[in-house]
Amino acid sequence: MNFTGANILSVEQFNRDSIEQVFQVADRMLPYARRQKRTRVLDGAILGNLFFEPSTRTRVSFGTAFNLLGGEVRETTGMESSALAKGESLYDTARVLSSYSDVIAMRHPKSGSVAEFAEGSRVPVINGGDGANEHPTQALLDLYTIKKELAYHGHGIDGMHICMMGDLKFGRTVHSLSRLLALYDNIRFTLISPRELMMPDSVMNALEKAGHQIMVTDQVSGSSDADIVYQTRIQQERFTSPAEADQYRGKFRLNSDIYTKHYKPNTVIMHPLPRDSRAEANELDNDLNQNPNLAIFRQADNGVLIRMALFALTLGVADQVEKYECEVNWYSDKRNV
Repeated sequence: MNFTGANILSVEQFNRDSIEQVFQVADRMLPYARRQKRTRVLDGAILGNLFFEPSTRTRVSFGTAFNLLGGEVRETTGMESSALAKGESLYDTARVLSSYSDVIAMRHPKSGSVAEFAEGSRVPVINGGDGANEHPTQALLDLYTIKKELAYHGHGIDGMHICMMGDLKFGRTVHSLSRLLALYDNIRFTLISPRELMMPDSVMNALEKAGHQIMVTDQVSGSSDADIVYQTRIQQERFTSPAEADQYRGKFRLNSDIYTKHYKPNTVIMHPLPRDSRAEANELDNDLNQNPNLAIFRQADNGVLIRMALFALTLGVADQVEKYECEVNWYSDKRNV
């Protein structure tokens, strides 16, 4: 894959070689993310961070990643604060805003909208999530996390067993991650959800076509040898009403007792965040916070590394990062992580 100048819109763009290329660059970003060093490789470059759907982690992660490479960030948040609320087309918005930026990260509530925007953009566009469709950078950071967590236990991605649990119908993170995992070999998938929130047929068909084993169930039992358990929240914003979402809230929660009963002592716990900690939901209980296998915050940290790598690759500076590095002159305990 030739990354320079490319849009990053879908996991379908990637093969195992291009994934590994991203991961190798991400590994090199660790000293900058930990504030052990600085780099000014993107000094003067501007990121247009366009988030037309609520976001905290992804939006800030994109901005942080760009800042850590020395670039500047300009943000638009919320549909109501943009010209789209006045009826402007995505094409026109792209033509104008891309003239102000060197690269654009975008999230939009409508499936396919980021690709539509990219058609009018003069600079690379990175998909930060489009409705219930895709979230390619989340999938890459999830896969990167899986690789690192399993390596710690002496395993690889090929041949692993992953359990995905919760809202698999509207959870774009599991859709994109599954399509990336389809590139690997002999993976077992246990898909746990209410029947109404099952993984879409298109995703399961892709996994079956790639030769992977799939078990679909609405019971937690049966996943006791899982290497990864990937929990998702109920995507209330995708339902027709909060009342409809409430039918499923809290049905597939994971706490310390359930984890101990149904999973191996070293099963890695993942979640794309935010986790819903309200009592009626609590899909990932706070009593797991001290469990060393809870990888959700390492997962979030890895998001900065992956997005730094994608910016460096799409702007063609991945081989120049170290050339522009300098010392950090402020206190940071991140250096000792």
